[in-house]
Amino acid sequence: QVQLVESGGGSVQPGGSLRLSCVASGFDFSEYGMNWYRRPPGKEREFVAYIRRGGGTKYIDSVKGRFTISRDNAKNTMYLEMNSLKAEDTAVYYCNMNLDYTDYWGEGTLVTVSS
Repeated sequence: QVQLVESGGGSVQPGGSLRLSCVASGFDFSEYGMNWYRRPPGKEREFVAYIRRGGGTKYIDSVKGRFTISRDNAKNTMYLEMNSLKAEDTAVYYCNMNLDYTDYWGEGTLVTVSS
């Protein structure tokens, strides 16, 4: 059924960049909005960004101007381009969507920003 698989995490120095990917299957990807969440170490999961089925986007204030969410419906894939990374961005990043009032989550991919 619904399956979400993240990739692209890794270790990077402050100021560096990473691109995360989320490959989706089990539903009509083009008809649903998609979300990125993250869980910093020792903190609760928090919303990061979403992209509507039509392409509109929303970001939390702390990542505006640095992160870009996008989607490629032909590849059933959502992306998160992260630039000017800070230590505070260190977290496990999760792909998420809601179908029939149920949340679906990927396994998560770890991003570590340190010098």
